[in-house]
Amino acid sequence: MAWEALLTLTTLTGVLGLLAFTRLSPDLVLMTAVILLMISGVLEPASALAGFANPGVIAIAALYIVAAGLKDTGAVNWLARALLGQPRGPRRANLRLVAPTGIMSAFMNNTAVVAMFIPAVKEWARWLNIAPSKLLIPLSYAAILGGTCTLIGTSTNLVVDGLLQSELGLQLSLFEIAWVGVPLLIVGGIYLVVVGPWLLPDHGGVNEELEEVREYGVEVEVDADGPLVGKSIIEAGLRHLNYGYLTEIERQERLLAAVEPHEVLQAGDILYFVGAPECAAELRRVQGLRMAEGHAHTLEIENHQRCLVEVVLGSEFAALGETVRESQFRSRFGAVILSVSRNGQRVAGKLGDIEFALGDTLLLEASEQFVDQYRFRRDFLLVSALNDSAPPNYSKAPRALAVLAAMVAANATGLLNIVEAALVAAGTMIAIGCVTAGRARRSFDLPVLVVIAASFALGQAMSETGVAEFLAGQLLSTLEQDPMAVLVGIYFTTVVFTEMMTNNAAAVLMFSIAMAAARQLGVAIEPFAIAVMVAASASFITPLGYQTNLMVYGPGRYRFLDFAKIGLPLSALIAITAITLIPQIWAF
Repeated sequence: MAWEALLTLTTLTGVLGLLAFTRLSPDLVLMTAVILLMISGVLEPASALAGFANPGVIAIAALYIVAAGLKDTGAVNWLARALLGQPRGPRRANLRLVAPTGIMSAFMNNTAVVAMFIPAVKEWARWLNIAPSKLLIPLSYAAILGGTCTLIGTSTNLVVDGLLQSELGLQLSLFEIAWVGVPLLIVGGIYLVVVGPWLLPDHGGVNEELEEVREYGVEVEVDADGPLVGKSIIEAGLRHLNYGYLTEIERQERLLAAVEPHEVLQAGDILYFVGAPECAAELRRVQGLRMAEGHAHTLEIENHQRCLVEVVLGSEFAALGETVRESQFRSRFGAVILSVSRNGQRVAGKLGDIEFALGDTLLLEASEQFVDQYRFRRDFLLVSALNDSAPPNYSKAPRALAVLAAMVAANATGLLNIVEAALVAAGTMIAIGCVTAGRARRSFDLPVLVVIAASFALGQAMSETGVAEFLAGQLLSTLEQDPMAVLVGIYFTTVVFTEMMTNNAAAVLMFSIAMAAARQLGVAIEPFAIAVMVAASASFITPLGYQTNLMVYGPGRYRFLDFAKIGLPLSALIAITAITLIPQIWAF
């Protein structure tokens, strides 16, 4: 074996070890490997950086902007509430969770879908009086399974399709993998609904009080032209918020305390909530509510371009000892005070009459530039923005959904390939105002894109130095040159890789081995490529292999082994189904 092959094999082993046994970020590990291979002469700079221009990577980057448009307009949130509803039992909840999540994940970014569904699932948990841990793993798994149904369902599919295009000139159609993806979603969905409730853990009750949070009071007004007028508190989804609770309603100068869940909302009602700072962000995402006392109109910036910010008053804050009204805070800082917290508790009384004290924590509504502008000013000891606190611009949700539908139609009919369709859709989202240019730039998950592009370089090194051929030969010698046995071997090796490292990196590395195996066997590459595509996404055994698993890990209060308990049988079931179907659809 030449020194180039030995260095590549050593680098690959080092990458796997670092990803599996350290907390180093995957993008750092993989880019370090690429730089090592480049400066050692194993890869030419053009080959090392070619992954950044791969069609799959470009399509993924464009789809981040499309996903941002769907999220910022509230399209995903609206669909979630419309499809999920209010089931009346844990099994029905899982059934109504798996189907819509799977369908939406086939056409939208999995991460965006799961992020939008988590609050709805938590609300369900309180409604059904069960632990969120009974529902959040099925949410993640349904998103993963739904992603296998179309070419745009997950970035892994686009990565493998990009490799097929660049290496062999082959291109998959949008719905080609649905022949295997839809059965996987059905089989996995039945398992989650029927068997899931028995295997899912019960971590924590749903009636736990908010712990160790800064408590605020937030006032919101029911919009006279909004969809909440005439709905009860519970129908409006305001009974079981994640971060706060409704304490009273002010209606035409009359105060309603101890509000019943079936109290019907009227136009102009002032609702008073108490809870954590995230409560304000949660309320801002509810269509039909606006900040009370005209706060929504006091900032001369569009509603969906504002965010929530927490600041802690320092000793050099000029208005210490003055009331909020006297300080003219809005004129001075270009931000509106929503609430004041002191020593971890909300400050009672009318907001305008509260006197500022050293160490007070203010919850502000401000422009997106506020944090950068005041982060290093001595007025405040700390300035931090709440993530995803900007309210959706619901008026543009139909436009965003229309863009998504047009993108799918253009690709499905062959009018545009997936890269062209994604780029046009991303540009249209910006042009029609579904997402701002600044937000579009921030929507890119750069570490993920770097991991994918760097993985391409590592895969290229494996092919050029003969490492892929060597590993494929070892696999073939073990499995006696039988294409079906090799397919099984490639599938399960990919599953192991994707649990150890990122799913995209696993797909790229295993594609090189699969392509070499197909050449040595003299058979078609397609069944092996599809096996890699499915196996790289089928990450159910640990929370590390797929981003949506990590997203539900904390909110569900899961332990590491909780995923293995329900994920191992599911992984075996999906493997049997996929390995059985793939050769029937894509012949060797």
